[in-house]
Amino acid sequence: MKIAIDAMGGDFAPENIVKGVNEAKKNYPDLEFMLFGDGKKIRQYLQDENQVEIIETTEIIDFHDDPVTAIKTKKDSSLVRAISAVKNGEADAVLSAGSTGALLTGGLMLIKRIKQVSRPALMSTLPSADGAGFDMLDLGANTENTAQHLVDFAILGAYYAEQVRGIKNPRVALLSNGAEESKGSPVTKEAHGLLSALTDINFIGNIESRDILSGGADVVVADGFTGNAVLKAIEGTASLLMKQIKSAIMNGGFSAKIGGALIKKPLSSLKDLLSTDGAGGAAFVGLKAPVVKAHGNSSAQAIATAIGQIHRMLASDMTGKLVEHFEKRDQH
Repeated sequence: MKIAIDAMGGDFAPENIVKGVNEAKKNYPDLEFMLFGDGKKIRQYLQDENQVEIIETTEIIDFHDDPVTAIKTKKDSSLVRAISAVKNGEADAVLSAGSTGALLTGGLMLIKRIKQVSRPALMSTLPSADGAGFDMLDLGANTENTAQHLVDFAILGAYYAEQVRGIKNPRVALLSNGAEESKGSPVTKEAHGLLSALTDINFIGNIESRDILSGGADVVVADGFTGNAVLKAIEGTASLLMKQIKSAIMNGGFSAKIGGALIKKPLSSLKDLLSTDGAGGAAFVGLKAPVVKAHGNSSAQAIATAIGQIHRMLASDMTGKLVEHFEKRDQH
């Protein structure tokens, strides 16, 4: 199994990317890595070149570049070369912490979607109060979706939860403004009807956004605009919560500081729960190969976790099983 990695993408590239690879190599001796970028800078952080091939590139796509233009014109960028390696069959999956738009565009243009999938989606595993976490999609690959898109997202998410996260018969819910099937936009109501008729996924109905963090479902399906808005609200609330707790302790006098010292360990575990380090990256599901987007400010640990996530996707042949599923559905 071989992963093509955009070593120059992200806020702390190539340092954190390469250090993440160093860490992953210890855990996955069956993986090989193609690192695309500035060889001199990559070697600065690489412990050794076992399991690693370094491919020199001369260009970098940054966050300000228009995704379509960048994919078409920056042919020798670390991102385009990494995606092309998967397209050409030289690698099995691609990982980048660079521009989300460029990765999604490159994935669609070069790797292409599974034929019967109407629209691929961006999906991430988010923390829940019970510690199990849940998969949510779409998180912004699309701004508008049809009911059929939401049905496809539900199937993609259910396969990922089962094959990659090992959840048997995962509970799939549709994000809406009420738990009743009569609630929601026209698209949500139509999707509810279509999902209720499916027998091959465990659809449990609608879920409200206030219930998703308490572990009410294993997979939460939303249109890309709503999913992205909910994700940003969760991230913003988590960040504010940690800052407010710290501020209350630091500015609350001597007794507050004593109390803060006593609850330091539980607070640390809360911070870990809200951290992206253990969650891996956001997977662009519905393409013909695994494409994973790590956060732009990913630590080395977050990159290593994302590599582990890709390893599970490849080892379970999730993409092959999805192709088979959609082909069968197309024949009926």
